[in-house]
Amino acid sequence: MPFAGAEFADQCYCGSTIANGGEMEPISDCDMPCAGNSSEFCGGPNRLSLYNYTGDDLPPPPVTGGGGGGAQGGATGIATDLPSPWAYVGCFVDGANGRVLAVEIDNANLTMESCVATCSSQNFTIAGGEFSVQCFCGNALVEGAVIAPETDCSSPCGGNSTQACGGGDRLSVYATTPNITIFPVPTPQNTSLPGPWSYQGCLAESNNEDVFPWEIQMNTNNSASACLSQCAAFGYTAGGMEFGSRCYCGDESDVINSGFGLTSETECNNVCTGDPAHLCGGVNVISYYLWEGPTQIWHTPAITGRYEFFVPGVVVPLIATLGVNNKVTFLEKSGTSDLNVGGWSLQSTQGVRLYTPDGSPGVNGTNDWEENFEELHLQRQRWYPTCCNASQWNHHAVMGGETGSNASPEPNVEILPTPEGGDTVIFLDWLNRTDPNNLYPFVFVLPSGNLFVVYYNEARILDAATFDTITTMPNIPASVSSSLGGRTYPLEGAAVMFPQHAPYTDPLTVLVCGGSTPGPGTALDNCVSIQPEVENPTWAIERMPSPRVMPCMVGLPRRNIPHRFGLASDPNLGALLYDPSMPFNERISILNTTIVARLYHSEAILLPDGRVLISGSDPEDNINPEEFRIEVYIPPYLAQGLTQPSFNITERDWAYGSQHTIDVTLHQGTTSTMKVSLIAATSSTHGNAMGSRTLFPAFSCVKNTCTITAPTNAFISPPGWHQLFILDGPTPSHSAWVRIGGDPAELGNWPDFPDFSVRFSHWIEFEW
Repeated sequence: MPFAGAEFADQCYCGSTIANGGEMEPISDCDMPCAGNSSEFCGGPNRLSLYNYTGDDLPPPPVTGGGGGGAQGGATGIATDLPSPWAYVGCFVDGANGRVLAVEIDNANLTMESCVATCSSQNFTIAGGEFSVQCFCGNALVEGAVIAPETDCSSPCGGNSTQACGGGDRLSVYATTPNITIFPVPTPQNTSLPGPWSYQGCLAESNNEDVFPWEIQMNTNNSASACLSQCAAFGYTAGGMEFGSRCYCGDESDVINSGFGLTSETECNNVCTGDPAHLCGGVNVISYYLWEGPTQIWHTPAITGRYEFFVPGVVVPLIATLGVNNKVTFLEKSGTSDLNVGGWSLQSTQGVRLYTPDGSPGVNGTNDWEENFEELHLQRQRWYPTCCNASQWNHHAVMGGETGSNASPEPNVEILPTPEGGDTVIFLDWLNRTDPNNLYPFVFVLPSGNLFVVYYNEARILDAATFDTITTMPNIPASVSSSLGGRTYPLEGAAVMFPQHAPYTDPLTVLVCGGSTPGPGTALDNCVSIQPEVENPTWAIERMPSPRVMPCMVGLPRRNIPHRFGLASDPNLGALLYDPSMPFNERISILNTTIVARLYHSEAILLPDGRVLISGSDPEDNINPEEFRIEVYIPPYLAQGLTQPSFNITERDWAYGSQHTIDVTLHQGTTSTMKVSLIAATSSTHGNAMGSRTLFPAFSCVKNTCTITAPTNAFISPPGWHQLFILDGPTPSHSAWVRIGGDPAELGNWPDFPDFSVRFSHWIEFEW
């Protein structure tokens, strides 16, 4: 052959003619030193150092064979010894707009059989040979690949000169199907977006500073549809893609505050890893989109309430309780008596302790805690368990925990009073699997009588008698960038039930706010809610104004739920108000702020006059101090300066469905606008008030005498004490204690041991 050419430093080509539009280029383009002699040049990228033999003594050209035969000027043989269903598809142009197959494997001894084998072993469905020694793999042809004349693919394979392995910018393509997918030259995605997103342009950012706060790595599945769907699901209103594989979520304010702006569209030239037809940014540039539909609304009311210093305090309480004597009891962590059930170490982890509130406001109490390990103790050691009512209210369930502080798990449940007949502990595989991120599991009694349990990022419904699983919920969404965020200790959020209204037929909703991802965690900036007993329950996500972990939530008499949060070492000083009666994504209001950092071991409880008592903070972070000061929060309904209503009540022991009369005094409205609420008595520990619930019972009035109908059954309102409020418009009265459902299990007469005094049956009436 009269022509010989060298290219790419180590590639040699031969031919009898100059074909395919070859033409002269500047000699300076051939600047690659030869692989075998660095003092000589062997072409360059898509450039040949061309030599022409001008003698007349060349031998005749060889005859090529193998499969498709041969022709003068190159190999045209097609590989046929291939695994089914692989077969030759055709010759395609490569490099006109970019590589049409993404994965390259060079092989000096390349054959199309070896190329197909390599691609097939990596689960690709397309293989292509080029430049004699280059093998490419993929599942589709991209960058607008088009068919080329068969004669263009005439470069002999490095390992078999009778076969064609493409040519210069030409691919010999083999595939598992003749109907291969070919994507056009990629462009920004402007249509078929997942919602009212609008493409804004190519957004620049610096090497060292991200525009958006949330980054999601999507190495194989990034696209505008996938990225923006995730942003929208978590309530973000701006987002985009970068480097082909990264997704970012945030808000337009992030872009404005960054100071960065749009740049040339040509800078956003990286193909999406999950969508070869579209572009996903480039190097330090983002394909930028804005949400143009409805968004979450965070209200800021005209009256936001206020914090007030209350008392200096003497302890940092782990548990805060409002007793039926209207006095607050704090239990701190000194010694080993740090929990009512369970404890820190040794015998305390099996401890069962009882305390009866006595005294009255202004009068000291005389009762003390009662505990005798030899007479009464748990069957298992427990640190950070949950104790709740269960199984028709004939006992308490003590669930989960560990054998001691950060020790081995106790993935099981036992009941109190302990049944006779030996070990009655029930193993729970789902707690075993999710340890250690499931301490203090959230447990709720459902209207069906079953139990709803939230633990780590999972939830399920249990039979209250057997603790068998009835329904497993979908996993709980976490952060926009990670599905591994938890909602229970130590990645803790807070959980409450939505208020229930007579006749109590609406599906029950459970709300969980805040939490964290594991390890050096990122606090979560959302609330999730679910109705566990509807068909096909799903979690709904509502974004909060900022991330929250270790929060406190307490139910108010007005169907609102205030949030008071602190980040691990970065206190969040503001309060939020969550109003379930508002439309979805409009339920959160931003209230006032405090100057006191409330972090780990902070508690919040409702006082009888409608204020919220806030205590504690034990961060141990060498930044924020232990906090002994106690504050009260004056909610907006008390900060308006309106006179609180009042009422008189004589019957305080209510059977289910019974009716009871109160005389009311109102100052703003009438009984036609009045409401009645019942707040279940609880204790708050680690920001959570287990067993909390708010009820709005039915009532009717004749003038200022009103008759209240008690809740219908123990599943709507488990037996126990409740604070009774009336509401004059938004303004609550002081509360009175009523007991609903009596004591069907006679727990007031338990435990029957010499060292325990039975005190729970008598009535205590005090005014706050």
